[in-house]
Amino acid sequence: MSLIARAPALAPFRIRSFRFQWPADLLASWAFEMEGVILGWFVLVSTGSVLALAVFGSLQFLGTLISPLFGMAGDRIGNRNVLLLMRLAYLILALCLTALFLSGLAAPVPVFILATVMGLVRPSDITMRNLLVGETMPADYLMRAMGVSRTTADSARIVGALSGAALVAALGSGLAYVAVCAVYAVCLSLTFGVGIRRLRVVSDGETMPTALGALRQGFAYVWSTPVVRAVMLLAFLVNFAAYPLTGSLLAYVAKDVYGMNQTGLGWLIAFFAGGALTGSIMVSMYGAHIRPGRTMIVSALVWMSLNLVFSWLTTPLLGEIVLFVSGFFQSFCMIPMAVILLRVTNPALRGCVMGVRMLAVYGLPLGLLLSGPLVEWTGFSATGSFYSLLGLFFTVSIALWWRTDLWDRAAPVNAR
Repeated sequence: MSLIARAPALAPFRIRSFRFQWPADLLASWAFEMEGVILGWFVLVSTGSVLALAVFGSLQFLGTLISPLFGMAGDRIGNRNVLLLMRLAYLILALCLTALFLSGLAAPVPVFILATVMGLVRPSDITMRNLLVGETMPADYLMRAMGVSRTTADSARIVGALSGAALVAALGSGLAYVAVCAVYAVCLSLTFGVGIRRLRVVSDGETMPTALGALRQGFAYVWSTPVVRAVMLLAFLVNFAAYPLTGSLLAYVAKDVYGMNQTGLGWLIAFFAGGALTGSIMVSMYGAHIRPGRTMIVSALVWMSLNLVFSWLTTPLLGEIVLFVSGFFQSFCMIPMAVILLRVTNPALRGCVMGVRMLAVYGLPLGLLLSGPLVEWTGFSATGSFYSLLGLFFTVSIALWWRTDLWDRAAPVNAR
């Protein structure tokens, strides 16, 4: 605790709930990345198709369509309870995949089926994490807490990607999945220690709206609030145009552009995640000096410019360096985005709005589905250039259209 008192970036750990949530989120993210490397490489090798890889990656985000329902469920039964049920589902699905690999029955069809089920649940994990941070963390800790929370995904992407690739190479997919199951089990046990305080969303005498009514209310709030609408559009844009190039398509880059094996893929993922982790740590240390709106816009532009450069690189070392810097600016884009939504959203609608925010992640599977045939027809360089230029154009358009809400120094989203 004396270390926490001396280091401002560690201030969120003064909250007991966060001391349980952070390691639980870390292990969940670690397991996600291990699974991503194991299954992504299996699909690419067993099918030999980049289109199949893109479809598989898209299935991981299928649940973005129903993510508002998870937020509303959290409003009703508690965010921690929803997160516990979700993480129990991860463990059960991982056990099923372990059985398939150990028995020698693993094939693209059953793996795709289980990936579809997993994709219905897993995308909402980040929503529930943010909601729990938002309702358990004091306002003056929020930016730092979001930065520290983001390190769970960033650091786990390094460790999970490298350990997943190493375990598959050394032990095979079956035993590697035994390790994944163990990580999920510890994650589930830690989640029981997370705070259970729930926001009051109705006053005495009021009735809770139906799920459909709450969903309409959330969409209406997003559409009628200019700054929230702008942030949602930018979130969709970066998921559609930026993330596919540094997500599932990295398996294609590693194998067909750089001539690497699954260990090389793990290093590509780790360099991007290392930059993201560095960015998250910087945000947690200096969050009090950041103007969220301006930082989000500038970082999005730099991130997509770096993606454009990465699309044309054929040397692994240069690609890894650019991926590291891209990851750094990705954190300075996504963390302020989450903080803006938590700050400006009506607490009574926060669960639903953050669920709607997850719908923006559906830009990623759409981008992946389009990128698969584009890469096969035109190559990775042309596809990456198209996505990056499209992203730059629309980011500038959003910044200009909502300049008063996002860029003006006096705007609430730029308050330090």
